[in-house]
Amino acid sequence: KTRCGLVTQCTCEDKSLQCWEGSSPPRFVSVEELMETAKRVTNMALAHEIMVNQAFQVKPTELPEGSLERKVKEIMHKAFWDCLEAQLKEDPPSYGHAIKLLAEIKETLLSFLLPGHGRQRSRIEEVLDLPLIQQQAENGALDIGRLSQFIVGMMGSLCAPCRDEDVNKLKEITDIVPLLKAIFSVLDLMKVDMANFALSSIRPHLMQQSVEYERNKFQEFLEKQPNALDYTEKWLEDTVKSLKEAEMDGSTAASSDPSSLLPLNVHNQAYLRLLRWDHASDPFPETMLMDQVRFQEMQQEADRLVLLSSVLLIVYTTTGEAISGLPGLMETLKNTISIMLADMHTPSFSAQEALATIGEKLCVELSQCLGQHGYSPFSAERRSILKGQISATIQPDNTVRKLMDSRVQTYLLASLESSQHKTPPLLPGGLSPVSRELKELAVHFSRLVNYNKLVFSPFYQKILQKLLTKGESPGTEM
Repeated sequence: KTRCGLVTQCTCEDKSLQCWEGSSPPRFVSVEELMETAKRVTNMALAHEIMVNQAFQVKPTELPEGSLERKVKEIMHKAFWDCLEAQLKEDPPSYGHAIKLLAEIKETLLSFLLPGHGRQRSRIEEVLDLPLIQQQAENGALDIGRLSQFIVGMMGSLCAPCRDEDVNKLKEITDIVPLLKAIFSVLDLMKVDMANFALSSIRPHLMQQSVEYERNKFQEFLEKQPNALDYTEKWLEDTVKSLKEAEMDGSTAASSDPSSLLPLNVHNQAYLRLLRWDHASDPFPETMLMDQVRFQEMQQEADRLVLLSSVLLIVYTTTGEAISGLPGLMETLKNTISIMLADMHTPSFSAQEALATIGEKLCVELSQCLGQHGYSPFSAERRSILKGQISATIQPDNTVRKLMDSRVQTYLLASLESSQHKTPPLLPGGLSPVSRELKELAVHFSRLVNYNKLVFSPFYQKILQKLLTKGESPGTEM
């Protein structure tokens, strides 16, 4: 199944593909049309990654070890460098390959220069004067070693600080062919550094262009796949149903809020639902598909913070004033719990065993702390009660866990609402031990949601206009 193309079954016949989704009528798509659509989706995904991933970087191409492509590349490179070495050992030396390499190096060095690098540009043009080098070669006066040392020096002045060590190693190479080979390896790394520098420099100016680009590309995709918003519509429709049910039974605070079914609120609630998503069984909304892994990671982080804050709340509620305010204790307990929950979303993790171990460790640490500050150590009964309450948090309907989950969700929802006004939301009670992690999660969540809104708001507005039909115009901007 190709989710980005919404293709559940394809049969090739006479250079065409018959693709359908659910109850939608079948349509024939040519191989060329499918390939063009895939290219658009790939380009859109790359533009999206650049914008939402602040750590995105271009990386050097690494062919898989043992692959045919890598073997062919290694053979071709070895043949080239062996040929160069043979030419330079001729009597007199032949400089045909060497001059081509110098021309390529010159072009690469010039590509690194910024408008203010006039002096370096003149120096490169002067020393790597290709007609002069050709004349020197013909007259047997070419000094490849001197030119190589100039190139290494220029690389040192133009490279990023992280490449200083690589450039310094070049100065230790005395043989010409190994030196030129190493120069090209470092130049390739410098090209990547330059690409990443350019990317970080222009990213603040790319926002509007990227939003329009993604929106237009998705519109083109939607024209070829008219049912490409089915899961998005269901996502929003389920959110509206949930809010209407809450409004009718009065089970939530939102039920008494007349603005609960305004488009902006519906939309924010829909995003919040993505942090409770069943990724194994429920298809993810198409408009969010490129960020599904990110939302899954945020969902896991929210779950971890809920369990961490629940255990800490139980500890401080059970132990009482004896440990309240003791310096460093909260951080010690938090670190202990965090270590035990680090792998909580891996298949091998046993929540029951982890919580039992946490209970044991916390009882030991609390007894030591109470004794150090003149309090009576934990009695067997108190230890048993504390360990039982901690182990009980494994249940999804555990009272403390439900309370902390509700507060985390409330904070994340408030972070979406407050991002419109640039004011941070208040931290609910009991979450101060995880305030740093929760604020980082909220920033990440809000940034991703707000960018998605910018790109897809026209599509969402049309869907919500159909869903919120009771004479109420969804005029509130999303």
